[in-house]
Amino acid sequence: MKPEELRERINIDELRYSASRSSGPGGQNVNKVNTKIELRFNIPSSLSLSEEEKTIILDYLSNRINTAGDLLIISQSSRSQLQNKKNAESTFFRLMSDALTPPAERKPTKPTHVSMAKRLDSKKKRGIIKSSRKKYDEKDTD
Repeated sequence: MKPEELRERINIDELRYSASRSSGPGGQNVNKVNTKIELRFNIPSSLSLSEEEKTIILDYLSNRINTAGDLLIISQSSRSQLQNKKNAESTFFRLMSDALTPPAERKPTKPTHVSMAKRLDSKKKRGIIKSSRKKYDEKDTD
């Protein structure tokens, strides 16, 4: 599922934002402006997702979800609160899209004849190198 499709499906009112002071460089701006954005989305109480989608998301994003079932995304890379909000939203929709996109099925392949021949050839060469290291006694050959 694409992030654009999720933007249309998920009700924006279900996303909760909170702003706080950002850490890191920024001079006086850091000390007086709340630019860090925390986006929270409660998965179990969401009306936009089916039960199956909720279980998939809870399993796929389990390391980002707290015990209350909130998906937490923090953005503080920009000095602008609006830009951090946009970054958090895009990260949210990308994560949800990745979680709801089924993985591609693996198509089993067989090694080619050339690759098998190369492997056997290298094994023979290695065997010759190792056998050349042996010391022969006349007693052992009888």
